[in-house]
Amino acid sequence: MTSTQKEKKLQTPATDVGGKNMEQAIESVTPGRKKAMIKAFIFVAFIITAIYIVRFTPVKGYLTAEALGRFLDMAGFWAPVAFIVFYAAGICLFVPGTLLTGIGAAIFGAYWGFLYVWLGAMIGASAAFWIGRTLGRDFAASLIGDKLKKYDDLIERNGFAATLYLRLLYFPFTAMNFGMGLTRVRFWDYFFGTGLGIIVGTFIFTFFIGTLKEVWISGNWGELLSFKVFFSIGLFVFSLFIPKIIKKIRGEQ
Repeated sequence: MTSTQKEKKLQTPATDVGGKNMEQAIESVTPGRKKAMIKAFIFVAFIITAIYIVRFTPVKGYLTAEALGRFLDMAGFWAPVAFIVFYAAGICLFVPGTLLTGIGAAIFGAYWGFLYVWLGAMIGASAAFWIGRTLGRDFAASLIGDKLKKYDDLIERNGFAATLYLRLLYFPFTAMNFGMGLTRVRFWDYFFGTGLGIIVGTFIFTFFIGTLKEVWISGNWGELLSFKVFFSIGLFVFSLFIPKIIKKIRGEQ
């Protein structure tokens, strides 16, 4: 046997073993990757379907206080529950939270409107987070490189603070709901950060809209000069500066 033949004989088993190991590795990775891609495809399809439903189906007709108010009148005693469900579903269907909040305040007034809006927002935010986590997290994790991984780990360790901070900055509500589901943030950190973070903005907006509604219904336009109206306008204007105040305080620290 020549020296060349001996070398081939020695190299062949090693190559075979390496090839088998590589094939096994590929086979073990591929199913998980396929599953993640299928979920991501379903996630994208869900987003497209949600936007289509809101824009091109009769659902669009209910996105006014008058139309939704007539529907809730038929619900009678269950009107608050129906609105909360409607609000939560709207969040998952990418209806702007500001629009839904304004409708809630216009229908139920400043105080009850705040309560029902907050409950609907919490349920909707939780559902959207779950959808993002279930359908998009695996694929997002597969795309995260070394540079992004440290931020992913950081948000897991500081999930409550990160969520609270972004909510107070009025980060787009619906986008954040789904987006946080793609990260490693723990659900309860996200839940409590959201619950606390949206209280101020939700109350200010519902109080503002609800107060104007009371004046409109009463027909007493003299009340536009009342302390309550000026206070609600002041709160609303102040809310617009909250993000800048938070950024300034954070920058000083």
